[in-house]
Amino acid sequence: MIDRSEKLNKMLAKVNMIFNDCDHLAVLKKAIADGSDQIIKKIFASGLRGRGGAGFNTALKWKMARENAAPQKYVICNADEGEPGTFKDREILEKVLEKVLLGMAICATAIGSSKGFLYLRGEYNFMLPKLQKKIDVFNEAVKNMLNFNVSVFSGSGAYICGEETALIESMEGRRGEPRNKPPFPVSEGYRGCPTVVNNVETLVYAGIIMEIGPQKFFDLGTHDSKGAKVFSISGDTPIPGIYELELGMKLDEFVEIFGDGDTKAVQVGGASGFCVPRKKFAETVIGFEGVPTGGSMMLFNSGRSMYNVLHNYLDFFCEESCGQCAPCRIGCVQMKRGIEAIKQRRVGGAYAEELKKLGSTMRIAAKCGLGQSVPNSFNSIVDNFIEEIIY
Repeated sequence: MIDRSEKLNKMLAKVNMIFNDCDHLAVLKKAIADGSDQIIKKIFASGLRGRGGAGFNTALKWKMARENAAPQKYVICNADEGEPGTFKDREILEKVLEKVLLGMAICATAIGSSKGFLYLRGEYNFMLPKLQKKIDVFNEAVKNMLNFNVSVFSGSGAYICGEETALIESMEGRRGEPRNKPPFPVSEGYRGCPTVVNNVETLVYAGIIMEIGPQKFFDLGTHDSKGAKVFSISGDTPIPGIYELELGMKLDEFVEIFGDGDTKAVQVGGASGFCVPRKKFAETVIGFEGVPTGGSMMLFNSGRSMYNVLHNYLDFFCEESCGQCAPCRIGCVQMKRGIEAIKQRRVGGAYAEELKKLGSTMRIAAKCGLGQSVPNSFNSIVDNFIEEIIY
């Protein structure tokens, strides 16, 4: 019988790309020689989609920015890692920053940009001196190869700035609030110029694809979820940490390896993701065709109160809502008050259905992904663990 560690080692050995050594200057030189068209064709052929959670086609984003004739364009690495339960970007930045910078330079070559920014989460400022030294070395190393350099912009600790237009607003010196879209950043982003905003992990995989070729990446994963993904695994697990795994595995396989033998639910995608109960593990795919995730995988066993989990998530959303739009600003508070009223027996359990209707309105009317995603965790916990909320 194959034990947990042997299964895990086989899974890790199958991918093992993110934290491998890489001659990033040689890869960049080859990408520059290939030129913009070939870079974008290779990224298209790989099937790479954004690893921040939304899953937008990476090559399509780059192509739209390249086709804009504006004289100035920007590349921004979104390192505002604020989703609860997600800590994989921090590890990538600490261990393989050169791969992140490589991905930014490849993107710059593809779209015709001369300037890049690493937007660093405010809580990660302790990393800044070490990161800046490596960035200075990179800028010096590539200056004779490419007209491109990278600077760091430090955020102020706002979850909403993980949303790309709120991030750009904060970079321009304004309050971090999402913009109306369209226009999208690829046509009108930072300082009104075409801007590509990609997650840390997305940029690393772009560089890996240019190194190993698109086919090797394409052959991993499923039809809708190509390649691998770095997961931040926490909660009731004997082996918490950061693991690079192939996309497309079923949740029951995941729990078999990372669970503690009593896993009753897995929160996939952090507070804005979905809570999957034990009865749905076998049918749930970790990927864009199932439950997509920016990386957070939180396991809960039978000792956990799902009411407390939900209440903590709603606390978080109430705190982090930028307050710009009423559906999110008011809706988050009313949802929290609603489950408190149910728990305190001031209203009946049927009131949860009214709160779900409020969630449906938020999903349609909220301006950005924060308000639109609140119903994900709310509905999935209420639908599957209503008895823990009522009693």
